[in-house]
Amino acid sequence: MQYDLVILGNYTKDTIVSPSGTRSVDGGGFNYGAHVAAMMGLKTAAVTRLAREDVRVVEALKRLGVDVYPAYTPDSTVMRLYYPTTNPDERVLTVTKTAGSFTPDQFTELWARAFLINASIRGEVGMDVIMELDRKGGLLVGDLQGFIRVVAPDGTLRFEPWPEKAEVLAHVDILKTDAVEAEALTGEKDMEAAARRLSELGPKEIVLTHRDGLLVLAGGEFFAAPFLPKKQVGRSGRGDTCIASYVSKRLSALPAEATRWAAAVTSLKLEAEGPIKRSVADVEEMIRNSYASAPTAVVRDRKSS
Repeated sequence: MQYDLVILGNYTKDTIVSPSGTRSVDGGGFNYGAHVAAMMGLKTAAVTRLAREDVRVVEALKRLGVDVYPAYTPDSTVMRLYYPTTNPDERVLTVTKTAGSFTPDQFTELWARAFLINASIRGEVGMDVIMELDRKGGLLVGDLQGFIRVVAPDGTLRFEPWPEKAEVLAHVDILKTDAVEAEALTGEKDMEAAARRLSELGPKEIVLTHRDGLLVLAGGEFFAAPFLPKKQVGRSGRGDTCIASYVSKRLSALPAEATRWAAAVTSLKLEAEGPIKRSVADVEEMIRNSYASAPTAVVRDRKSS
């Protein structure tokens, strides 16, 4: 089957704990991202692994028009996300169960203009799957979190050195990261410097999210746009929503427009828990009302100027 976007990642059964209370949410980057692509009218496939007891997530995506290819496993990935303060970039993640690893045969019959790897932890997507996707010729998009986060003996997620870094990133066209992950991998606190370091490893475009917005490095230029939610309720899934909206728009638009679009979509998602449930008209209205006075900043990459 041919798609605009194929997005893959394990479903995560999330418990979110923050100063505002405790909530249970159906998570997973594939879930947040598929909602975005469906909203935008793209022909979308979602490939995931989960326990059959959580089939409601599959059925919900099907109702949106997404083709879902699930592998049913003994357990879903179970995650606890603890936000000790109101700073959305401060969090402690704990995993107690996982749905295991993807296999190349799950993608044999799937073709797409872009494949978005949106794993949660290292081990979900191996080099065998990356090579299977790469041979198909579409854009290969990766989320850094699924490669540098590992489960420690106490169940917490932590960053560890990534031995396959050079091998994997040589195949990635667009890499998404957040500011914390970028610093962990590159050692650079400055976001522009971190993005440049990451681009030197192979990806043609870097999408970097942070508490205030996103920064994109593409074609030797930086593009930036702020997040402008009326209220911030749904921090979990921020980056997943952002990269899915950027890639979905990037299939038909230049980086500057895709950056602004991703910022607007992510802002609307931040206003509510769970995947975005707004419309393209809502996004367009927000761009007209909120981004006219905050246009995408374009900064020449100092290294290439």
